[in-house]
Amino acid sequence: MYKEFFGLKESPFNVNPDPRYLYLTRQTQEAFACLTYGIQSKKGFILLTGEVGTGKTTLLNRLLDWLPSQRAQAAFIFNPRLSVTQMLDFMMTDFGIPCESKLKSQVLLRLNQWLLERYKAGEPAVLIIDEAQNLSHQVLEEIRLLTNLETSTEKLLQIVLAGQPELEVKLAQPQLRQLRQRITLRSKTLPLTLEETAGYIHERLRIAGATDNNIFSPEAIQAVHRLARGIPRVTNLLCEHSLINSFVEQHKPVRRETVEEVAREFQLEDRPSAGAQTAALKQSGESAPLVQSLLQNLANLIDRLGHQDPEIETPTERKP
Repeated sequence: MYKEFFGLKESPFNVNPDPRYLYLTRQTQEAFACLTYGIQSKKGFILLTGEVGTGKTTLLNRLLDWLPSQRAQAAFIFNPRLSVTQMLDFMMTDFGIPCESKLKSQVLLRLNQWLLERYKAGEPAVLIIDEAQNLSHQVLEEIRLLTNLETSTEKLLQIVLAGQPELEVKLAQPQLRQLRQRITLRSKTLPLTLEETAGYIHERLRIAGATDNNIFSPEAIQAVHRLARGIPRVTNLLCEHSLINSFVEQHKPVRRETVEEVAREFQLEDRPSAGAQTAALKQSGESAPLVQSLLQNLANLIDRLGHQDPEIETPTERKP
């Protein structure tokens, strides 16, 4: 619809995690280097975390594109709400490992045999789990035990756990300390800076066939960064609909006002600061019950301090 108007061959801001559109910021390059190094060096466990929409899945898809160059076999679990049996079955199927028995002991024996064959053939095996913050403790423990499949010098299975910051919180729990201790490499994806947002937008437009570097005005790009807070997924949403609206209005380049209009449509307007929210609460009277509760607690504390235990002598009561 708008592609002809802006001279594009395809839609540049689809939310699908297309690895062709991966924009390599310094942080993203470091994360990708961490993943590839960990797999090549057979480190065992690698952790990738990042806030929602910061490009973890796109990075994993780029990793999946890279693995064949290493003659690596990969299994990709994208829905981690599985039982132990379901997780093992999914992994065996994705690896393409035939196993007639469904008994756990037989499945693990067949997996170990297959991994040894891959090891002798110089073909790494990589298990990648996205949205790993949703894994149960039982499944996480089973995944930890998979790293026991090893030779005397190397791990036979490389495991990448990718998830939101909640994954780090979960791994910090005492019952998962054995798993946490086995994570040898950690990497993160972060929101884009203003400069990176501009580069991100221009790069996606270039890949989509744009020859004009001024499809978005500088003011529009600043508005996108401010309203998306550097989150690539939200940046895509704002840019996609801003292009549509600009086409409808026959405006070139995309204007700041158009971006802000889209943000209002999707309820992405600037959020008030914490101070402004507190002031608003006071003004509306919603904070009154909280203030009353705090004052009552303070009064009770003063009252308790004023009634000391009579069996405890104060300095003025001590006899010579």
